[in-house]
Amino acid sequence: MTAVERLIALLDVEEIEVDLFRGRNTDAGWIRVYGGQVVAQSLAAAQRTVSADRPVHSLHAYFLRPGEPKVPILYKVERERDGRSFSSRRIQAIQHGRPIFSMSASFQQPEPGLAHQRPMPPAPDPMTLMSEAEWIASISERIPEPWRTAWAARDRPFEFRAADHGDPFDPKPRPPAAQHWFRTDGPVPDDPRLAAALLAYASDMTLLDTCILPHGKSWQDPKLQAASLDHAIWFHAPYRPDAFHLIDQVSPVSGGGRGLNEGKIYAMDGTLVASVVQEGLIRYDA
Repeated sequence: MTAVERLIALLDVEEIEVDLFRGRNTDAGWIRVYGGQVVAQSLAAAQRTVSADRPVHSLHAYFLRPGEPKVPILYKVERERDGRSFSSRRIQAIQHGRPIFSMSASFQQPEPGLAHQRPMPPAPDPMTLMSEAEWIASISERIPEPWRTAWAARDRPFEFRAADHGDPFDPKPRPPAAQHWFRTDGPVPDDPRLAAALLAYASDMTLLDTCILPHGKSWQDPKLQAASLDHAIWFHAPYRPDAFHLIDQVSPVSGGGRGLNEGKIYAMDGTLVASVVQEGLIRYDA
């Protein structure tokens, strides 16, 4: 299977009892489970308990403990409310009998209403930018091992194109803002629920980087400790995973070992598709 097909299979959580689901993990060799996977699988589990005519409109999540990649994750869904227009669900991700993640999600039957949005900011055309694979190939001689081998072998389900890559091994302080175009690395079925789960998966990939930028620190620096603490998404409009979307990111503040990051996700026609906010742990042992 392709990387995209493997991700779609990963998000197809198994129902093992009423409102209880089991999610598999990847064999990507990670030390801990990728946070976007847990968000996406939790959403996929919650979606299975809600009528298909009520798409998700928001989710709010907390990462409680690191997930173990070699252990399946159980997702327990609580049906908090089913009203005339909204449904609410609470989801716990469990390993070894302990919660590693908790999330609340709200679903709404579509309805008309007053509408406006902030315009999409200027951004370079994605077709003028290098893909991540092209960028890695262009700097391969400067990448030290083991990163060179690991990065060259990556087969990711999403293609990201950064407006400015910077230098990951010798970063310089820069404003806490970044832009990335992204899309799945291949076609996906036309399924709104799958699309929402895929957006949730991708939304954790670049966001935490933003609050590191003004400090000139590298992810490869062993003195840097960073991890997602919480994650929130508001879904505003339909999302097509295999079409390019822009995530425009900014970090308004950091301090106390934490950094706040905000992202706006736009379709190429300028439609604001989703808003994402995340606070992350950023400790540096000077």
